[in-house]
Amino acid sequence: MSSDDLENYETQAELALYREYRDVVGLFKYVVETERRFYLCNKVDLLVRATGGDVYFEVEMADAWVWDVYRSARLVKRVRVVTFKDVNIEELADDDTVPDIQQLRSR
Repeated sequence: MSSDDLENYETQAELALYREYRDVVGLFKYVVETERRFYLCNKVDLLVRATGGDVYFEVEMADAWVWDVYRSARLVKRVRVVTFKDVNIEELADDDTVPDIQQLRSR
């Protein structure tokens, strides 16, 4: 497989993922961004934990869709993320538009 073939495969996989995102985004209430992943979900709980001067976040989600081009199954019943990095949680409006694919590729 040449590097061009590999790049074309990755481009097609990202485009398919974007199309899937566009198709399912209306089914979810929240967008959750962590350092490593982007999620859509219908329920999210954020817990701030502190131990020995360190602060970390525990995020629990239910009925989630995961933005990950390499996962074969992106719909997940429950997700638990523990991170020391920032977590962004947004509630989607009924009229939210689908973001540009270039914004999503950078995640």
